[in-house]
Amino acid sequence: MCGIAGFYCAAAGDPEERLAKAASMANALTRRGPDDAGALVADSGRLGLGFRRLAIIDLSAAGHQPMRSSSGSLIIVFNGEIYNYPQLRDQLTTEGHAPVWRGSSDTEVLLAAIEAWGLERALQRVEGMFALALWDERVRSLSLARDRFGEKPLYYGWHGPNLLFGSEPKALAAFPGFSGTIDPAAVTDFLRLGYVPAPASIFAGIFKLPPGSFATFDQKALASRSIPASETFWSARTSALTARATPFVGSDDEAIDALDAALRRAVSQRTFADVPVGAFLSGGIDSSLIVALMQALSSSPVHSFTIGNSDADLDESAFAAKMARHLGTRHENLNVSAEDAMAAIPTLADCYSEPFADSSQIPTRLVAALARRSVTVALTGDGGDELFGGYNRHVWGAKADRFAARLPKALRQLAGAALKAPSPQLWELLLRLAAPAMPAGLRGRTSATYPLALAAVLQGHDHAGLHDLLTSAWPPGAPNVLGPSLRQGPGAARAAKLDNLPLFRDLMLRDTDSYLPDDVLVKVDRATMYEGLEGRAPYLDSQLFTLAWQLPDHLLIRGGRGKIALRRVLARYVPEDLFERPKQGFAIPLGEWLRGGLADWAENLLAPDKTGAEGLLDPKAVSALWQAHRRGEGNAARALWNILMLQAWRERWKDSLGAANAVLPMSFYQDKAFYTMRTDALDRFGTEAGLTEIRSREAEPFWYAVGVCAP
Repeated sequence: MCGIAGFYCAAAGDPEERLAKAASMANALTRRGPDDAGALVADSGRLGLGFRRLAIIDLSAAGHQPMRSSSGSLIIVFNGEIYNYPQLRDQLTTEGHAPVWRGSSDTEVLLAAIEAWGLERALQRVEGMFALALWDERVRSLSLARDRFGEKPLYYGWHGPNLLFGSEPKALAAFPGFSGTIDPAAVTDFLRLGYVPAPASIFAGIFKLPPGSFATFDQKALASRSIPASETFWSARTSALTARATPFVGSDDEAIDALDAALRRAVSQRTFADVPVGAFLSGGIDSSLIVALMQALSSSPVHSFTIGNSDADLDESAFAAKMARHLGTRHENLNVSAEDAMAAIPTLADCYSEPFADSSQIPTRLVAALARRSVTVALTGDGGDELFGGYNRHVWGAKADRFAARLPKALRQLAGAALKAPSPQLWELLLRLAAPAMPAGLRGRTSATYPLALAAVLQGHDHAGLHDLLTSAWPPGAPNVLGPSLRQGPGAARAAKLDNLPLFRDLMLRDTDSYLPDDVLVKVDRATMYEGLEGRAPYLDSQLFTLAWQLPDHLLIRGGRGKIALRRVLARYVPEDLFERPKQGFAIPLGEWLRGGLADWAENLLAPDKTGAEGLLDPKAVSALWQAHRRGEGNAARALWNILMLQAWRERWKDSLGAANAVLPMSFYQDKAFYTMRTDALDRFGTEAGLTEIRSREAEPFWYAVGVCAP
């Protein structure tokens, strides 16, 4: 688990200067990789690769990067884990493709797999989470790739004559002269969703590589400064539809047996490490099942971690504690107050590197810090909702489909029109009045969105617009806070309908394609890596994904409940009364905190002179929304949080851009012998690596800084 960064410049340059630039970009990601650092230049100084390492598997220097293949023709920087690398290593040996292994790292196995099978076939065979950059000296091409579900991030784009890439935008910002231009369309999407959807980033011309894809910059693309079309080596949509066309054959009990076995395999793979491993335990179904399986597979108590808060409707820490006692884990809990949140907030803009506004980022950030005191790897329950129908909108979608199917077409149109007749503001008032009679899990979460979404279902509107409605922070009829610079934002493109899937399955797949990689996994990756902690998600396993989509619908959602199959597996390990309760989620009482302990901080960021800057927001509309929330006239916490995170990021970005552009002097690397490489390795690889210009230099520490691995 690491941070990667690099560049390709149109013209050759001084290798020492370029090496310092690559190292500076990587050092902007030091929190992602506090254990080791490396940098390399090649192709007459045009290419620079930088690396920061969080050592998880093979803690020796044999795992150091940038890493060169045994033939010397491929160089890689790699962030992530390949969980099936022992099997791939055996396969390479059986096929006669194995090199003389230098160590036991998954990176070395991945390089050998790419050299033996080619990039695309190798990516199709690996099971893991990753982002990588690969330089092929034979054809002088640079390839970027990202894992199936998008667990690991990768940003890239041209900045003038330079192609830049890295794990986070802060790495790109460390390249001298970088001046990120905010993309108004990305801001529009961010305010609506709370994240910037891929392939866009907050900066114009800088992109996120989509999950399950790779892009190769050949010499033509590098010379023309173009962005090649990404190629897909795995697609959630294709895999889901293929699996659905070949449903599970067997009884429900046999399906649960198969799911139990698949989960055990996925958990077992993700607990392998040369460092301490623990788990996040919220007390909900997803994380409880992961911890239960970890404990079943372990001979010693698993280390589990939970965050709690003062709101009984949102706090699951007591349930987590009961679960931990039953399973016998070594459990730690931290209760979070508004003051704790306030202390964490100044770090959020730096932690997330581009605007991000899922408010559960705060407890995630804090539980990552808690876990890092004891472990270096933490398993999470992320992906369980997307694969097994766990969100409220999935359950609602199943109900809405059934309700619509019972009504004649003409009556559906009339009912839809009736639901749309009241204004959104009237719906909000009616729902607010009805809140005391609602179940605790629904209070404050139901808005005009749902009756209007039901109207869309009844009237046969496309699923893309429906998903956007259900995931938007701005309910229908909300005030327009966009300034003149943002009013033309086009929004993210979405497929209108997905092969006649039931509505809840359609929503699940859209969440897997968008909400999961752009929100959930961003939240966890940045929060964990900011603490030098590796998060692993056993549910995000391609074989498990296939099985989930082969299961019959009634093992996902039935009787107004989701994740039926996961519930049945979990019931094999713990009593049902420990987990059968309304879904709460990993949330905080944000609305209350904004009126209380966070009010002064919010007031400062929402001041008209700040919100009106650059024409991004309408200061009058923002002020009206803020004051209405403070008076208790509805709960605009989510919409306000999006604005606040945008404002906090803008301030942090302006403050950090100049500092990020500072390049560390070469003496920094000469003073630190990071590596124990042999200089004879450079005799072997120097010319092949395109390092001819620096081959004549004799200072040994400089050779170490180049970071070429000895065989």
